[in-house]
Amino acid sequence: MIRKLMAGVAIAAAAAFGASAQTYVVEGKKVWTGTDAGTIENGIVVIRNGTIMAVGPSTMAKPEGAEVISAEWVTPGLISAFSRTGIIEVDAEDSTNDAVAAMSGFSASLDASDGFNPDDTAVDVSRLGGVTRVAVAPQPSTNLFAGQGFIADTSGAQDTDLKEEAFTFITLGEGGAGLAGGSRPAAWAQLRAAFDDARAYPTRYLAGGEGDALSRRDAEALAPAARGRQLILIDARSATDLNAVMDLAESNRNLKFAILGADEGWRVADRLAKLKIPVIVDGFANLPASFSQLAATQENAARLDAAGVPVAIVNLDDSTHLARLMTQIAGNAVANGMDWDDAMKALTVTPASIYGLSGYGILAPGAHADVVAWDGDPLEVTTNADAVFIDGEPQEMRSRQTELRDRYLSLDKEDRPYAYVKP
Repeated sequence: MIRKLMAGVAIAAAAAFGASAQTYVVEGKKVWTGTDAGTIENGIVVIRNGTIMAVGPSTMAKPEGAEVISAEWVTPGLISAFSRTGIIEVDAEDSTNDAVAAMSGFSASLDASDGFNPDDTAVDVSRLGGVTRVAVAPQPSTNLFAGQGFIADTSGAQDTDLKEEAFTFITLGEGGAGLAGGSRPAAWAQLRAAFDDARAYPTRYLAGGEGDALSRRDAEALAPAARGRQLILIDARSATDLNAVMDLAESNRNLKFAILGADEGWRVADRLAKLKIPVIVDGFANLPASFSQLAATQENAARLDAAGVPVAIVNLDDSTHLARLMTQIAGNAVANGMDWDDAMKALTVTPASIYGLSGYGILAPGAHADVVAWDGDPLEVTTNADAVFIDGEPQEMRSRQTELRDRYLSLDKEDRPYAYVKP
């Protein structure tokens, strides 16, 4: 249980820190840092002005006048490496779905950040699950190029910090085949033609010229990725599709790739590791739901990690509203052979590395103060986040779900005779 002390309570003075209304000390029986420091038993994290000032044992001097928050565990804020949080409010209501644009003539130039809604209820729900950053991707509709993805914090503020055009998202495999004309050869022909268009931009489009696969606007949007200046995130599931992506990577060494799904990744793990291509997987993807997943296994994450592949773990089953279940999925990966520390890195360190988020996903002096205090092991399904800091600011631990819970639990039996009332 969290214990909060008033800022005026005297605690150990330290010459290294001055008193500040924006200074917090988060102490935990276990502090997982995500760095070479490992897990500190009985440690503290000092936060001031949006930055982590110090991390160490609880015996170290603390800044005078700081507010102290105590917890069982303290970790960096979690980073969802793939989601559609904030761009879909209600799946079945088209007016609230900004992930897909089935009637649009644009593809690679669709920028998902234009549709981000920080008031989306899923943003608060994700934050309460310890998720402080989300990578948000559009959904492909007219062809295999979905558009531009972005990184957002989960503060829910109207001035939410956004990293726009953080990656371009492409779907290959079975999904890409269907969007490109009905076959994998059609998808690869479209991909190669699109890359040619993007690399030839703007020359090919001068004086009214047309591209082979992309409009002028889409070619302009894809150009940074095609020239190695932007991450290319590719959805591919089967070992055959993964090998095809790796063939592309080997023939284009200047391009930056990450793979989403990789349900049969364990079959080609050594090659993925050699090429240093990170993968974003769902540890629950263990059923042959399609011909691309015939060899899916819950040991996928563990086998990839053991081979040296950078692994991030997400919830792909419901990436819109339940991104927070990534902790449960990571715990499941541990139950199926993955090292606990590596599973935590798959929720923090690796996503930060994939998207170039320097200073995130770790607890270290100088790092961004995205910090979570937990009431237990963060990978246990019964554990809750008790406090969340984003950029050093304590966040409201409230969502529409908690408000509904509190509303109905506050009613007594006389007011609502058939409602459940907590004893």
